[in-house]
Amino acid sequence: MAKTPTGKNNSGRGQRDLKVKVKTARGRKLSSTRWLERQLNDPYVKRAQTEGYRGRAAYKILELDDKFRFLVPGARVVDLGCAPGGWCQVAVKRVNALGEKSGKRVGTVLGIDLQEVEPVAGADTHVLDFMEDDADQKVKDWLGGKADVVMSDMAAASSGHKQTDHLRIIALCETAAHFAFDVLEEGGTFVAKVLAGGAEGDLQKLLKQKFQKVAHVKPPASRSDSSEKFVVATGFRG
Repeated sequence: MAKTPTGKNNSGRGQRDLKVKVKTARGRKLSSTRWLERQLNDPYVKRAQTEGYRGRAAYKILELDDKFRFLVPGARVVDLGCAPGGWCQVAVKRVNALGEKSGKRVGTVLGIDLQEVEPVAGADTHVLDFMEDDADQKVKDWLGGKADVVMSDMAAASSGHKQTDHLRIIALCETAAHFAFDVLEEGGTFVAKVLAGGAEGDLQKLLKQKFQKVAHVKPPASRSDSSEKFVVATGFRG
């Protein structure tokens, strides 16, 4: 038998992570049980709890920024549909919104959502529908100018029909892109969630007209069984 570092016999138990099993309770759907079990066993969920982020989604923007480097000290960032605030938390640290990085420029993080969001230290959050006619002007007023980054982790309400949901999120992403065209500084970056499904062609064509580079990425934090991916458009032409 193998021995532990303390010299005690061990058959292998404790040398690997044990998967948490969730029993189906009365009144709970099987799908809900599976979701709960997946959450309890998700390493990103555990990391978020340990590191103080408001959800596993924070690691998606962390990983995208590690690759493309758009959240730089001094950047002015707009987070569309910012609830619960995980992306804002990441942006605050990376753009130095709290001025914690000595000698680095201090950035600005503005989060907007249809609902109230629990305050995020270093970020300015507002209840606003970005589709309103004057939303772009309000955002520029709050920022004190144009943005360097517009990012969105928004998703349309699920209908349960894969193709319908795909079309809805592509439409939402296109609307967010048009908003970005109104508020981005030349050279700026647009980041948004989409779902794979075949209708991304028009969106990609639109973005390629407005940005120097357009990439589609599935960060490691995005679940392998999910059809979500992210579009990262850099070098806004103005």
